[in-house]
Amino acid sequence: MVKQEMERIKEIPEGVVVEIIGDKIKVKKGSSEIERVFSLGDLKLEKTDKGIKISCKNGTKREGKMAGTIAAHIRNMLIGVGQDFVYKLEICNVHFPMNVKLEGEKIVVKSFLGESVDRHAKVLPGVKVEIKGNEIVLSSPNRESAGQTAANIEKATRVGRRDRRVFQDGIFITEKPGRDL
Repeated sequence: MVKQEMERIKEIPEGVVVEIIGDKIKVKKGSSEIERVFSLGDLKLEKTDKGIKISCKNGTKREGKMAGTIAAHIRNMLIGVGQDFVYKLEICNVHFPMNVKLEGEKIVVKSFLGESVDRHAKVLPGVKVEIKGNEIVLSSPNRESAGQTAANIEKATRVGRRDRRVFQDGIFITEKPGRDL
């Protein structure tokens, strides 16, 4: 087994305050705040003059991969406090018109494919939902919450036991941060 010493440094943008307490990291900028607890194992998180240092003495390949993953999560947190991550979904109905409404912490889809039972999708905390005609816009400083909410909505309108080429109804992700679909 090859052992190596590793460290990953992320620079902190101006105006962003970072607090590291054990396995927990808090990122704040203005009124926006994101908090997350990481399962670090042998890795160590430290705040330095340059930024955030993720290190491990005598780390294996597994720890190197974990350091890269944690660095990506921290990068998303640093970007998210500055600007929201935006996901766009499109409501497509060919056979039956469906109604989509936001009710509290869930999105309710009525008369999907003519069904009498409503379908529900959970909206995670901190995600703002706007329904404009045939478009749903989700925005949140937390990339994972916005992405999971978009996936919940898409999954709620999944068509089962029917030919997808004929029954093309549903709600689909059309745009997400970093790339258009």
